[in-house]
Amino acid sequence: MSEWKLKKSWRQIKNQIRAKWSELTEDDLHYEEGKEIELVYRLTQKTGKSREDIVDYLNHLSFISDLKFRP
Repeated sequence: MSEWKLKKSWRQIKNQIRAKWSELTEDDLHYEEGKEIELVYRLTQKTGKSREDIVDYLNHLSFISDLKFRP
């Protein structure tokens, strides 16, 4: 798996995510380095979007770099 890196502040990214999905709570958007897969899982569960959709959106926000999930 590729390395995950914040490319801008988590606060900025979190605000953009919340703007898209206002129903998400602080707990849903909790980010802890090394537990990015858990964040993606929470977002898929809360939004109903696929892992691929969530990862694509996070890539769009410059949250992660070159992340690929195995099928």
